[in-house]
Amino acid sequence: MNIQNFIRMVDFNQDYNKFIEYLFSLKDDEYQKFNQKIVKTDNIIGIKIPILKNIAKNIAKKDYLSFIKNNKHQYFEEIMLHGLVITYLKIDFNESIKLFDEYIKHIDSWATCDSVVMNYKIVSKNLDTCLIKIKEYLKSDKPFIKRVGIVLLFYYLNDDYIDEVFNMVNHIKSDNYYVKMANAWLISICLIKYYDKTINFLKNCQLDNWTYNKALQKAIESYRIKDKDFLRKMKRK
Repeated sequence: MNIQNFIRMVDFNQDYNKFIEYLFSLKDDEYQKFNQKIVKTDNIIGIKIPILKNIAKNIAKKDYLSFIKNNKHQYFEEIMLHGLVITYLKIDFNESIKLFDEYIKHIDSWATCDSVVMNYKIVSKNLDTCLIKIKEYLKSDKPFIKRVGIVLLFYYLNDDYIDEVFNMVNHIKSDNYYVKMANAWLISICLIKYYDKTINFLKNCQLDNWTYNKALQKAIESYRIKDKDFLRKMKRK
């Protein structure tokens, strides 16, 4: 049965186990092995992202609250779908962010963070309001919630917010690999989009050496950066 027909027929209150069985029918064994290696989390069924997005879009048109309520968050795909469904809802931002707040408590990998946040397009139309939430997330002692805050800042790489972005990333303190890597990734994109401003920021920033050097490394690896030798000379020893 195709995805649209199955989602239209399933009752998440009564048939959630059937939904899980349906997810397993979509399993790709090779992708499961590949994803297991890069995501480094347990209980991956092995369903490709475009298929999960299609499922999420159809759930978002149906009884999405029942899906969220019955979601057991046992499998990677369940967690991913929970977040993706929220990103496709045609609802008010205040209602959306309440659902999003509950979702991020279940994030246990960089993939369920980044894929959902990068799909959460409603943020781009509610930048001022969302910035308040980002500051809250960045104060969290939970690494993946802090990473959510960092990845959300990708929506703010524009003339109006770039200085605020620099100020926020400069004060992120964490020893967690996934937090530091997200921060480095963000700064590397700042170098691509706002090269001179980011260079000036880096000259006086409070970033730890690992994040600082990783940001430069990721920028150097980009084909969009031309003056790679200058960035190499900026690395800390």
